Amino acid sequence: MSRAYNFCAGPATLPEPVLRQARDEMLDWRGTGMSVMEMSHRSDEFVEIAETAEQDLRELAGISDDYTVLFMQGGASSQFATIPLNLLGENGRADYVNTGIWSEKAIAEASRYGDIQVAASSEASGFTTVPLQETWNTRPDAAYLHYTPNETIGGLEYDFIPESGNVPLVADMSSTMLSRPLDVSRFGLIYAGAQKNIGPSGLVVVIIRKDLLGKARSETPTMMNYQVIAENGSMYNTPATYSWYLAGLVFKWLKEQGGVDAMAAVNRRKATKLYEFIDGNDFYANPIDPRFRSWMNVPFTLADDALNGTFLKGADERGLLNLKGHRSVGGMRASIYNAMPEAGVDALIDYMAGFAKEHG
Repeated sequence: MSRAYNFCAGPATLPEPVLRQARDEMLDWRGTGMSVMEMSHRSDEFVEIAETAEQDLRELAGISDDYTVLFMQGGASSQFATIPLNLLGENGRADYVNTGIWSEKAIAEASRYGDIQVAASSEASGFTTVPLQETWNTRPDAAYLHYTPNETIGGLEYDFIPESGNVPLVADMSSTMLSRPLDVSRFGLIYAGAQKNIGPSGLVVVIIRKDLLGKARSETPTMMNYQVIAENGSMYNTPATYSWYLAGLVFKWLKEQGGVDAMAAVNRRKATKLYEFIDGNDFYANPIDPRFRSWMNVPFTLADDALNGTFLKGADERGLLNLKGHRSVGGMRASIYNAMPEAGVDALIDYMAGFAKEHG
């Protein structure tokens, strides 16, 4: 059976070597006679899996001992409430930057718990650019400053890390984590849903500076209290064990590829060739300010929307799957995360070129 090229924004394509290893270990992990998904999360075997995954992630991302790494459930969207509950304090305030749908969702949820100010927004541009930091209205007494480095739906990505002074910087890195080097020390908290570059859905990784633990509001549910999760090694209750195991396999695979520096070179090359093709062909267009185009999610439109269905049908027939854009923005979107091979991008460009020649 031949594998398709899956351009889905999430759950996204996984590395084939990871899937093959998971297949081979499905019924019997290392002679235990059990699948990982059958193991007790408190068994020596699973504790080894969990600890190895965390150590590999720390090595890949350069995470120092000043930070705690949590493997939580609920995906990144659960963190929209978890973060303010843990960081705002009883009468806190926080600043958010609005650059798209995921920013808006985070703002709406956080606004239930405190004084949330939108320090800057690119809504007036249709979320096609990132507001330059000199225009931001931030507060020095904010509990934290939140931003979304990559808006998966709109394909908008920051090309800078904001300066936040003494205010902890919080970032939703669901679609950029491990795609390139990152200076973790500039952040108070990073969170990332797994189903882009880390593994399957159901898991969210939280990297939190230790001095930010123990600040949860009194009404914070136990299962959302970072301090409780940290003290229990992310196993206060049964965690998403199989997702955690698969994430660990992905971390091993990334190390075998040469780590995040090597992935950055490949990811830059994939994105550059796709954008260059779109810009060089009158049949396709990308609406995003070129400075802030996403490496991970490339939206594009056809010259005639009436051809969208035909384009998608032809793509599916060629094994180029899940190219339909998000319902809120329409058009097409190619998500080209770490596990998307360069050959997949080349195949997409070849199809796009032939389609434009036939229908242009």
